[in-house]
Amino acid sequence: MTTPTQPTASDLVFRQALRDMAVLLGILTVVGVVVGYLVDGMAGVWGALIGVLVALIFSGTTVISVWRTSKSAPTTMLAVLMGAWLGKIVVVIVVLASIRHLDFYNPQVLAIVLMVGVIGSAILDARAVQRGRITYFDEQPTRTSAHDRSNGPGPGQDQGPA
Repeated sequence: MTTPTQPTASDLVFRQALRDMAVLLGILTVVGVVVGYLVDGMAGVWGALIGVLVALIFSGTTVISVWRTSKSAPTTMLAVLMGAWLGKIVVVIVVLASIRHLDFYNPQVLAIVLMVGVIGSAILDARAVQRGRITYFDEQPTRTSAHDRSNGPGPGQDQGPA
């Protein structure tokens, strides 16, 4: 039987960011649907629902991408983030372009709900990082000597035997 591991400080920050995003988008769904219905009936409801869905895809992929690559090399993390960013931009453009000519939704409600969702999620992500207790340095640095082979060649070792 495996013993459960304690979540790291960064895991707690990412969990908090996802939890905050879920709460924000849940509230935004309820408020957006009600306001959308009052503004334009079912077209407003559909605009709000599509806006929340796109905001979830847009904001959720960022948090999950960073969380999954947080223990990777910086270049790996950057590559995944840039790939995810490019992918979600393509998805948003394709979704919005494919429904542009349809009239079952209110585009103004969609735009407002999408902006509130994405901007609100970015603010909550920043708040989670600011409140997280993540150290910026290793509290117990490892000591290496000049003759330690794991730290590269020592002095004069590239010259061969004397």
